[in-house]
Amino acid sequence: MGDPHRVGVVGLGVISRAYLDTLANHPAVSIAALADLDASRSAAVAATIPGAEALSVERLLARPDVQTVLNLTIPAAHADISLGAIEAGKNVYVEKPLAVTFPDGRSIIERAASAGVRVGCAPDTVLGTGTQTARAAIDGGLIGRPLSASAVMVTAGHERWHPNPDFYYAPGGGPLLDMGPYYISALIHLLGPVRAVVGAASRLRAERVIGSGPRTGQRVLVEVDTHVSGVLEHANGALSTITTSFDGVATTAAPIEVHGETGTLAVPDPNYFDGEVRLFALGGTEWRVLEPRAGYAQAARGVGLIDLVRADGQRPPRAGGDVALHVLETMTTLLRSAAEGRRIELTTVAERPDPVPFTPAGAWNA
Repeated sequence: MGDPHRVGVVGLGVISRAYLDTLANHPAVSIAALADLDASRSAAVAATIPGAEALSVERLLARPDVQTVLNLTIPAAHADISLGAIEAGKNVYVEKPLAVTFPDGRSIIERAASAGVRVGCAPDTVLGTGTQTARAAIDGGLIGRPLSASAVMVTAGHERWHPNPDFYYAPGGGPLLDMGPYYISALIHLLGPVRAVVGAASRLRAERVIGSGPRTGQRVLVEVDTHVSGVLEHANGALSTITTSFDGVATTAAPIEVHGETGTLAVPDPNYFDGEVRLFALGGTEWRVLEPRAGYAQAARGVGLIDLVRADGQRPPRAGGDVALHVLETMTTLLRSAAEGRRIELTTVAERPDPVPFTPAGAWNA
């Protein structure tokens, strides 16, 4: 085994803890540097990770021994930080979405290709045993030819728990760009790329009230659609319906269901790595739970970056930039379709990533 791959982390907000819990103790990775707009925060986090140094963003991007930048900034900053890292000759792994706009996302992928560096992007939850076991069941013919799917995400809004939820309601936020990457990435793993979309959306509340933390009771202006529904036409002819909403309290709908000629699969929440995959076969009388048969077992945030590091140019990363760009175009085109009231064809195509064979925790985490 060679030296650990050296990573610099930019952005130390709420999501960073989950990544650091995985990466700071992984033998394939070394956290070399951390940066945040709040210098005291980066210093405090660096003090907990042996060998890590707290730096400014500029110094981190210029540091020659940093090989990959883990970009955990808010969505509005994703493009600037990623492009800065690419310009410095570094790989990038970015929290979802790839960027706020499709042109910015395309620039990241094109410039990375020109620079000869790699791009990875969350979500990597779809590499866990939940989505991957469902994919193995589909590819193994357990539901026959897949014909359609549904994906549903309904919540009352992140302002109820997040102490600084402003960016969820600013351009680049909203339920589709925030949570849609999980569901659309899963649908691409399960059914393949999307060729066209039709959408509808609404924004019925002008403000949201923060429900936790020091800003409890403050109001946040809503600048994005907060309920988005649509139809995704996959290249293989299957249709997926998707609903993402910050305007509901609860739902009994399965996160994802895939319907085929000879069976239906209930797929667990793609915001998590594992969960039960259930099959109802044509002519059967009940749902049957499938044993995990594919995916990174007991995975955690950051496994996609580890997958990218270990791919080492020999294969595309499974949580790669090409899929992230296709997901971004799917989402932004769905919003444009809702605004214009018409079906719109996509311009990108992404191959289904390589499936993940069943990999015990002791194998991927060593």
